[in-house]
Amino acid sequence: MKLFLDSSAFSKRFLEEEGSGAVEDLCRGADELGLSVICVPEIVSALNRRLREKSVTRQDYLRARRRLALEVVDAMVVQLTPEVVGFSLNLLEESPLRTMDALQVASALAWGADLFCSADSRQLAAARRAGLKTRGV
Repeated sequence: MKLFLDSSAFSKRFLEEEGSGAVEDLCRGADELGLSVICVPEIVSALNRRLREKSVTRQDYLRARRRLALEVVDAMVVQLTPEVVGFSLNLLEESPLRTMDALQVASALAWGADLFCSADSRQLAAARRAGLKTRGV
């Protein structure tokens, strides 16, 4: 199975939170893992926000950052190609998405994901409308 995780889903692998177990189970069952090129910067941004808000310790941040770097090595990172940008424009016209969310869904479409996972209900709805099989985490 070609599993595509958006940033909200992939981040659950690095800090324990609701949905972390489900994401781990999905990753164990996947043959291939796909991520958008924007995924790592989005996760690092979110980790830094949580560090500033003091909802994670510096040690937890560093542990999560190290694990993120290791996990990305085995993933297929979908680049921002003309095809991805074209899909994202269509998604933005058809669904109430933010730009980065549209790029995530567009990346999954371009990659030919079997399953798109996210913690964002609006993004999941747009992915379903675009023909992707989805799972909320």
